[in-house]
Amino acid sequence: MINTLAIGNYRSLLNLVIPFNNLNVITGENASGKSNLYRALRLLAETAQGGVINSLANEGGLESTFWAGPENISERMRKGEVPVQGGPKQKAARLRLGFSGDNFGYSISLGLPPPPDGGDSTAFALDPEIKRECIWAGDTYRPAGLLVDRTGSVVKVRDGRSWEVIAQHTSSFESIFGQAADPVKTPEIVALREEIRGWRFYDHFRSDFEAPARLPQLGTRTPILHPDGRDLAAALQTIIEIGDVDALHEAIADAFPGARLNIVIQEDGRFSVNLHQEGLLRPLSGSELSDGTLRYLLWVAALLTPRPPPLMVLNEPETSLHPDLLPALARLIIRAAETAQVWVVSHASRLIAALESGVDCNSLMLEKSLGRTQIMGQGILDEPAWHWPDKSK
Repeated sequence: MINTLAIGNYRSLLNLVIPFNNLNVITGENASGKSNLYRALRLLAETAQGGVINSLANEGGLESTFWAGPENISERMRKGEVPVQGGPKQKAARLRLGFSGDNFGYSISLGLPPPPDGGDSTAFALDPEIKRECIWAGDTYRPAGLLVDRTGSVVKVRDGRSWEVIAQHTSSFESIFGQAADPVKTPEIVALREEIRGWRFYDHFRSDFEAPARLPQLGTRTPILHPDGRDLAAALQTIIEIGDVDALHEAIADAFPGARLNIVIQEDGRFSVNLHQEGLLRPLSGSELSDGTLRYLLWVAALLTPRPPPLMVLNEPETSLHPDLLPALARLIIRAAETAQVWVVSHASRLIAALESGVDCNSLMLEKSLGRTQIMGQGILDEPAWHWPDKSK
């Protein structure tokens, strides 16, 4: 389980440290930084997939993601006694992402490459570089708990009380997860990589008229719903066969009293969704379902997965749902949080209220002050302990 998430110098997230529980709800006004927080976590997930540099390029490049305000915000600036203004930068610009969990902590620091010194030139001079990566034992970074330390192109691992250099020419654009993962020499890297790769993000379910979820699809066992929901029928049939079928039927009845779900399997192996609704003489096919009904079925398939992930992130799950469906969705999410860590980003007050009724719900409201995202009500003593390995560089 992730206990703490830390983000530094990413858009409006100048220095944000967030505590995590099993069930976490992130809310706030428009432009308070919810999307930035979501995107930062996706960037962190990309480190284990090998795509963090490409993801930064898709955002306009590393420099465009840096905090656009002054390096330091003084107390007089906060009080409005002096205008917000910046001076010469005292530190090298770094984008920092990290988290700590029950077993390991991880952080990555990215920066721009140094200017060319007249040597070999490259067409990729604007590519970000990974400056530092660390894995440590325990909740909080301490030099004594450091297990893997990558500085520039050199990767070393702890060997008792000493260090062993395992790589000296690591590519600046690739994480240690792709270059130094070895089950024998670096089991920590392998374990953490597989954990991060198991994170799931759901933010783009298709429910338009041509959405694949509406149409018959060739079915295979599907314990994990695709991010766009294309394999909905196969995922629901997988729950029926190897998952919690009672929970599936309860979720349907909770949202649509008297309704029954049926998966039609054609002779050619294609699966499709049929929903029997009370009062109708025939079931409705996927192409006939409303956007809200189809989206609810997609959330049922995602949240009742027979293979719960370490972390599941739901971005605005209330989209296209009627307000009356939100309590049923909240009950599904609370159930999912019993077997997986769940993070929900939402605007819907009815959904938020229902989730906050769950046991140990960690509800965080974001706000902006002078362009900087903060957690409302979080004081110095409320912030989880966090130390960046390269804070002084």
